[in-house]
Amino acid sequence: MKRKNSSKKKRILRLAIVFTFMAIVLGTATYAWFIGMRTVNVSPFEVRIAATEDLQLSLDGVNWSDTVAINSTNFRNPAAETAADNTLTAQGNPYPTNTNTWGGRGLIPMSSIGIINTTTSRLTLFEKGSLTTTAGGYRLMASRVNNDSTTPDGYVAFDLFIKNSSGAEYYQTNNPLNEEAIYLTNDSKVVVGSTGVANTGIENSVRVAFAQIGRVEATNTDASTIQGITCATDSTVTGICRTAQIWEPNDTNHVPDALTWYNTTCRARKAAGTDTSLAASYEGACGTVVDGQTYPTYAIGKEITAMNSVDIYDGSAFNSYTGDIADTEAIAISAAEGNAGKYLFAYPYFTDTMKLKTGVERPTFITLAPNSITKVRVYIYIEGQDIDNYDFASIGKQIAVNFGFTKERFTEDDINYQGPVLNQGEGPNQTRAEIIEALATELELGEGVSPTEAQIITKLKTIDKTAPVITLSGSQNQTIAKNGTFTQPTITAITDNLTPYTHDTADDADEWYGPEGSGIHATITGTVNNAVPGVYRVLYEVADEAGNVATEVVTVTVTNE
Repeated sequence: MKRKNSSKKKRILRLAIVFTFMAIVLGTATYAWFIGMRTVNVSPFEVRIAATEDLQLSLDGVNWSDTVAINSTNFRNPAAETAADNTLTAQGNPYPTNTNTWGGRGLIPMSSIGIINTTTSRLTLFEKGSLTTTAGGYRLMASRVNNDSTTPDGYVAFDLFIKNSSGAEYYQTNNPLNEEAIYLTNDSKVVVGSTGVANTGIENSVRVAFAQIGRVEATNTDASTIQGITCATDSTVTGICRTAQIWEPNDTNHVPDALTWYNTTCRARKAAGTDTSLAASYEGACGTVVDGQTYPTYAIGKEITAMNSVDIYDGSAFNSYTGDIADTEAIAISAAEGNAGKYLFAYPYFTDTMKLKTGVERPTFITLAPNSITKVRVYIYIEGQDIDNYDFASIGKQIAVNFGFTKERFTEDDINYQGPVLNQGEGPNQTRAEIIEALATELELGEGVSPTEAQIITKLKTIDKTAPVITLSGSQNQTIAKNGTFTQPTITAITDNLTPYTHDTADDADEWYGPEGSGIHATITGTVNNAVPGVYRVLYEVADEAGNVATEVVTVTVTNE
């Protein structure tokens, strides 16, 4: 197999947007639907965002850059709030009147079907009101989160302004057909953080929602107009507020304890009885859930009281009861308040399975109008209705979230490109030792004094824009029979001018580092369950010290034969 530039230099160097989170979720008690949940806290983490020349970013709609950062310290920008002065946001801080929130006293499991309240321009969220055990699960009550005029605890939310300079025409009409497609990058992921506890599944219930509130023409420079964008359309503002795009990371990952919890607590539901102890209404096994396959989340679409008799496992994929489930038409009919008398909805998330599709199968993540400034409200929360959200998941305590967008749908591999290597960037022609020596001189550190590791990495990120090169042995489309063996390919990785490093992936499960000085950090994500027929995708990712990333995907089909 020819050496590949991974998903690729083109995808990485022409990124439309790159977000990097280090999201720390800490708690001493569970945060599942089933327990109190109020003791889970959010520690500081930073969101870093970068863009290419024709896409500029801002946290205030006034000061634009190709990179911005937001964290627990600057998300409210108290100095600017006190002075009510936009000039204090020159370093990229949020605008004075923002309604950003960083979780407050803790993340509380919530649920949403992406509906935007067009009156308040806020995502409609629901949280647990109460739970009572049933003979086949838990009877669910849910109340509406009061976020219309306040910023309550329980989730992260912030405003991001995106200026798309491509094109000269501004389309006033709110129509996705007039907008450019943006794709989620392969290196977007949610994992357990460096100080978290692996294998608890905390990362599998995270959701990130992108709510486009509205937009104006890119030539608009009036701060109050841009910052004040809402769902309402007028002569200047185009209100958007279509159903939010919600990303579900790790949709095929299910830890053993989550599967055991489900198998132990769920029973098939036969009727809509209101008696929670009525064993006759719950009889037989629920639907099978296995690691490596994706399953729907029946998210909450409207308030649920005790009289509604909704069970957390309701849905055809789980306890087989569908009396509470709305269909696609129903959700479209009542976009303001939920789903036409139903309470749960199998929300069509954008999943990691979709993210890893290639070529013409690669789906659009969001769309942005040309020559526009779009106000996007980003929400990060725990989905309480996710099948992976079980009592002991919070033991994991820490999650790290990274995601990015690109305008590139196709890569060199998609068209079997045979020409010279594309978009190499301007990586360093020096060794790491030479870079350190030059940096010491630049910083005037004096003879024998070396820069810190942080200074070295900062310098590398400034001068090194060249993605690693990654090659996988064997076919990237494999077919195995049920109970057959999937053989991991061997990875060969090169960062800049370093000697190629070959790694036998069979030696390690999912993460490894190259030799000292190489800067290589590789991860493997995705599960192939050879006992269950289906299509599985495994992502191979290699990063260098400067944060440049290369990725490849192997698709494995498990057949019945």
